[in-house]
Amino acid sequence: MADQNVPPRQPWDDRGGDGRRYPATGGHAPSPYGHDTPPRRQDGQPVGPPGPYAHPGQSAAARGPQWVGPEGFARRAGTAPADGGLPNLDDDDEPGRGVRRRRALAALGGTAAVVAGGAALAMVPQIRELLGDDPAAGDATRTTATDGTPARPSGQQPSTVRTYTEQNESYMGSRAGEVLKKNTPAGGRTFAGPAAAAEATEVTVKTVLAKDPVLHLARRATFGVTPQVVAEIKERGIDGWLRWQLDPDKIAPTRAELKLADLPTLKLSTAQLREQRDQLNERGAQPEKEMVDATVARQIWSDRQLFEVMVDFWNDFLHVAADFDGGEVYRASFDRDVVRAHALGSYPEMLLAANRHPALLLYLNQNDSRADAVNENLARENLELYSVGVDGGYTEKDVRQAALLQTGRGVNDGKYVFRPERHYVGKVKILGFTNANSSKDPKKAEAAIDAYLTYIALHASTAKYVAQSLATRFVSDTPSKSLVERLAKAYSANKGRIKPVLMTLFSSSEFWAAVGQKVRRPMEYLVATYRTLGVSPEASPKHDNGDSRRTPYARGLRQIHDKMRELGQYPMGQPTPDGYPDVYPAWTSAGTMVNGWNEAGELLAGRRTIFTYTPAEKLVARPPATAGAYVDALARRLLGQKLSARERSLILGVAGVSAGDRVDATFDGAVTAVARAILASPQHHLR
Repeated sequence: MADQNVPPRQPWDDRGGDGRRYPATGGHAPSPYGHDTPPRRQDGQPVGPPGPYAHPGQSAAARGPQWVGPEGFARRAGTAPADGGLPNLDDDDEPGRGVRRRRALAALGGTAAVVAGGAALAMVPQIRELLGDDPAAGDATRTTATDGTPARPSGQQPSTVRTYTEQNESYMGSRAGEVLKKNTPAGGRTFAGPAAAAEATEVTVKTVLAKDPVLHLARRATFGVTPQVVAEIKERGIDGWLRWQLDPDKIAPTRAELKLADLPTLKLSTAQLREQRDQLNERGAQPEKEMVDATVARQIWSDRQLFEVMVDFWNDFLHVAADFDGGEVYRASFDRDVVRAHALGSYPEMLLAANRHPALLLYLNQNDSRADAVNENLARENLELYSVGVDGGYTEKDVRQAALLQTGRGVNDGKYVFRPERHYVGKVKILGFTNANSSKDPKKAEAAIDAYLTYIALHASTAKYVAQSLATRFVSDTPSKSLVERLAKAYSANKGRIKPVLMTLFSSSEFWAAVGQKVRRPMEYLVATYRTLGVSPEASPKHDNGDSRRTPYARGLRQIHDKMRELGQYPMGQPTPDGYPDVYPAWTSAGTMVNGWNEAGELLAGRRTIFTYTPAEKLVARPPATAGAYVDALARRLLGQKLSARERSLILGVAGVSAGDRVDATFDGAVTAVARAILASPQHHLR
C-alpha cells in the first residue's frame, strides 16, 4: 500500500469523553484492530505484511520528478488493555452461580471448534485462563525516476518483492485458517436462480447451524435474523425476496430511518459543513460521528438490509476512514455520493466518482501531488486495494507512472479541482494501458485519467479481486476457486455491474452449501444482537432526558457507536486504507467476545433506557412451565433453531436447574442470564 511518499500519519489520542481524535506530532496511528496481530510463520516472521506501511525506503532519484516523503514506517500492532484483564461476566453476586455462568458462557463461546461449520471459535488461552497492525521528461515509460529501487525493482510485482499477500489471505495462513480450509466445499455450479440452487444443494459441511435455506439467506444477506425477515422470505420466496432487496429504492424507510432527522449534520452539504465548522464544534456536533451513528441505525433497523450489507462491504473495499483529518467535512458526502450511490450499481462508476471526491483525494494526499513532486499514495491504493489487488500483475513502475498520470487532481475551497499546471505531460504505460497524455488541457488530461481508471476497474485481475472479496464476504473465508472464477466472469461480462454478480453468487451451490462458514465480526455480533432482541428506537418510559441538545435517539446511537469502538470495529473505523479484514482468524479476541456477551446482558436487562426493549421474560409469548422446554423456546426465538443437547445442558447449568424442573416466566429470576448465555452460543456468533 501507499507508503513511500506520504506525510507521516499522525497518532491519535482520545481526549475527554467524546472520543474525538486529535492529531499529535510524529509517529502514526495505532492499530484499531480489536484482535490479534497477523499470524506468523514458524521462523517468527509474519505470514503476511508486518503492516500496510512497513516497506523499505526509497533512495532519492538523481533525475526526473522528485518523489517526496519519508522512507516508510511500520504500523504498530494493537496493544492489550492496560489492566490485562477481561470484562466482568457476572451480573449477580450469588455464591456459585457466577462461576457456573462463567464456565457455561466460555464453553458456549468457544465450542464452535466443535464445528461451527469449520469457522472455529476456538477456545483461546485467555478464556482458558478465565476458567481456573514542471513535469519531467515527456515519456514516463523511459524516465529513470520510474525504474524503481533495489528494494522495489520496477520490473517485479510488489507482492513478489515484499513477500506480501492480500490482507484476508495473510490471516488465513494461521493454524485457525488451516482448520477452516478443511471444512470448505471444494467446488460447485451455478443454477438458473437462487431458489433452484437452494433446492438442489445438499449441505455436507459440519455445522451447529440448522440447514434451513431461509435462515441461511437471512444470516448472510442481512445483519441478523429477525422473525420479520424470515416471514418476508417465506412470503416472497427466495427469488422474490432477493429481487426486492436488490431494488432498495422501492423499499420504504423504516421509523428508525425517518428518525435520523435527529442527527442534524446529516442534512448539511459539504459547503455548509465547512462554513459552519466553528459553530458545530462549539455545539459539540461531530459530523463524521453522526454519519457513523446513522450507518449503525440503518444496519439495525433498515428494511434495505442487503443494500446495507453491500454498503459495509464497499466501505471496507474502497475504504476511506471516517476519522481522517477532514473527515468531519468530507466523509459524509463520500458515503452518500460515492458508496451509497453505487453500492448496487457499477463498480467502475464508483471508482471514477471516488477519484474525483475530496475525501479520497485528501485522505491519500493526492492534493499534494504535482508533476515535479509526485505523491504516489492514491496511485498505489488504486492498484493494490481498489482494483487489481497486490497480486494483480502491476509493478512498481506501473505505480509511479500512474502517479504521474494522476497529477493535477486535487481539492480547492472544499471542492474537487483539476490544476493543469500541476499535471505531468508525457506518455504512460500502466498494466497494458497506454496513453500519450500529451496535453495539459483539463478535458483531455481528465479524459486520459478516467480512461485509465476505467481500464483498471474492468481489468481481469480486478474482476477476480472483487469476486474473491464478495465470495469471502457472503460464502466462506476460503471460497472455492471455481466460484471465484464464475463470479469474475459475471463481473467482466456485465462491465462491472454488481447486481448480476450477486445474482450469480446467490445462484451458486457454494453459497447454499456454506452454512455456518462465516463468523460474525464484533460489529456484526452487536448489530445482530440488537436485531434479534427486537430493540425499538423509541426511548423507554424510564428514560430521563437530561440533555436538551440531543434527542434520546441521537444519544442512543452514539452509545452503540462507542460500544463498537470498544469492541474494535465500527463502520468506516479502520484508519488505514485497507479496511477491516473479513476472515475469522483476524478477530480471535477473548476480551472482545466477553465484552459482546456483557453488552447482550445489558440489553436483556433493559439498562440502556435510551431505547425500548422487550423484557426478557416476554421474549417467548407463552413460556413453557419446565426449564428444558423454556430453553428450547427461547433458543428458537433468539436463534431460529434449537440448541444441541450439550449446549442445552450448559445453559440449564447457568440457572442451576434440570430440564424437568418447573420454572415461572422469569425462569425463577434467571431468564436474563439464560438468554445471554444463548446469545453467547456459536449459533449466534455465526452468520
